[in-house]
Amino acid sequence: MLTVSRFLNRLLDALGTFCALIFLLMIINVFYDVVMRYFFNDVSIAMQELEWHLFAAMFMFGIAYTLKEDGHVRVDILYANFSPKLKAIVNLIGMLLFAMPITLFLVYFGYEYTFDAYQMGEGSADPGGLPNRWIVRSIIPLSAVFLLISIFNVVLTQVIELTGRAKEEVL
Repeated sequence: MLTVSRFLNRLLDALGTFCALIFLLMIINVFYDVVMRYFFNDVSIAMQELEWHLFAAMFMFGIAYTLKEDGHVRVDILYANFSPKLKAIVNLIGMLLFAMPITLFLVYFGYEYTFDAYQMGEGSADPGGLPNRWIVRSIIPLSAVFLLISIFNVVLTQVIELTGRAKEEVL
């Protein structure tokens, strides 16, 4: 169990690094767009669309990394005072009853949503926009797969916690 958890932690850390790279690319893209617009009076619809494509990728892939880092939103009024074992039980219930079904829903319907865009050859409605809208749509099911991996990692670490193994051994 510890070996699998270590591997998943490394995989999700790499995903977090990928999100940081996407963020850097987004900053460069926005800087380029602003310079071209205000200094050269040149507007690129494709570059503007690329901004929200990169933002979508950073945000959606970042969800799995945030869950792995326990940085997600939680109501801590009661949870903060729970024992480590009770926290592990609450986390297991939350992952298995709430997070897992919603994520499976995203994978299933996100795939259909992406495939429909691919079959239609959907592109930007704006002249000069980006073609192949299926690429940005594919972020939904792909990020959901990473979220499933992160959910599995959380479940695994909570089981390790409940069985008495130290969390530090996992990291």
